[in-house]
Amino acid sequence: MLPQVVIIGRPNVGKSTLFNRLVGKKLALVDDQPGVTRDRRFGDVELLGLKFQIVDTAGWEDEDAHSLPGRMRQQTEAALVGAAAALFVIDSRTGLTPLDEEIARYLQRSSVPITVVANKAEGKAGDAGIYEAFSLGFGDPVAMSAEHGEGVADLFEALLPTLEPLQPEKPEFEPFEDDEEKPLGPLQLAIVGRPNAGKSTLINQFLQEDRLLTGPEAGITRDSIAIDWTWHDPKSGEDRAVKLIDTAGMRKRAKVTDKLEKLAVADARHAVDYAEVVVLLLDATKGLEVQDLKIASHAIEEGRALIIAINKWDVAEDPSGLFNGIRAALDEGLAQARGVPLVAVSARTGKGLDNLLNAAFETREIWNKRVPTAALNRWFDDALAANPPPAPGGKRIKLRYITQTGARPPRFVVFGTRLDHLPESYRRYLVNGLRRDLGFGSVPVRLMMRTPKNPFAKN
Repeated sequence: MLPQVVIIGRPNVGKSTLFNRLVGKKLALVDDQPGVTRDRRFGDVELLGLKFQIVDTAGWEDEDAHSLPGRMRQQTEAALVGAAAALFVIDSRTGLTPLDEEIARYLQRSSVPITVVANKAEGKAGDAGIYEAFSLGFGDPVAMSAEHGEGVADLFEALLPTLEPLQPEKPEFEPFEDDEEKPLGPLQLAIVGRPNAGKSTLINQFLQEDRLLTGPEAGITRDSIAIDWTWHDPKSGEDRAVKLIDTAGMRKRAKVTDKLEKLAVADARHAVDYAEVVVLLLDATKGLEVQDLKIASHAIEEGRALIIAINKWDVAEDPSGLFNGIRAALDEGLAQARGVPLVAVSARTGKGLDNLLNAAFETREIWNKRVPTAALNRWFDDALAANPPPAPGGKRIKLRYITQTGARPPRFVVFGTRLDHLPESYRRYLVNGLRRDLGFGSVPVRLMMRTPKNPFAKN
């Protein structure tokens, strides 16, 4: 395990900018308005050879514990537990504020080593704030410009005495890797849906802790947050690795006018693109809406394996009728993924969560499936014999053979002649046959047509 370093400070001092600078990627959403970050975000850092995990937190605010800012502060306080060090970020251009001094008093009661980072110190505009930072009682402040990358070496020197003894040991030798196919890694499971469907509550129920910020307010989640977790499968008795990805709620595009919400939705779509299995969470009290079908279609278009989960099942009216109605609507509205797994869950009580995870692992296995070329072409010959391709204009379309070119999602190429004249209906016939006869079910299947070049054709 890498030692953890937590970034703490009041809103809008540049914590997320510093986080992005240290991880070397724009993972955290950044905007001029305060309070963008709400949940803790983790990233691995290698700073001049020093390895650690950095934790971005919400801006510290002095609010009632039951309010949204108060609950965000509780998440920040929880991040300090078990941390190896903390970076207390101030705005050197603004100088110390009463809230900075309140945070300092709280941190002085902590046993975690504190380094003050005087951010936005480019030029001389921040000199006064840097000198003020000495009064906080945490030693020499580190003058930085997270936006421009200035002061990184000074930060390294400040963290080195604390983190160097905690560095992971290097292996004496690298393990030999043979040519056998590597086993699958952690299941990349993204939870998506409309605002207030219960996505963060579902992940908290998986983890059995209040890891993500939740509440009655819609649209609490902004950043897509990835959390490594181990699920104990009661069916097999095995421990299985999962990377849970929480995402911002996706509203109709016409309703998304705020710049920050646009960034959050774009981040959620990005998370879908890199997931293996996408769980679309529906609200049982609202049923299936057009926006849900649009979210599902996006996941399918990106080639992700899809599962539909109906949340708030514990308060659903007429559960049987609701389930059957959603099943019928999905089969009609998602013809390209007919039979997509549908699971009833309750994020509040934990009902159906093991069924959901079993379905996710089974769906990923299908999504990764490969069919031997010989078996694939036996199926192909039978499909052509049962329903030969048409002959438009009296000229035959010859389909010679098929091969699988990849998985994740399954991809196939059919070779033949005059394939540009093959009707779309026949292509759908082949795709449906692949799903039905070769066990690909509802996962996205890509089928391409390729005609070999004629070496004697005139240029």
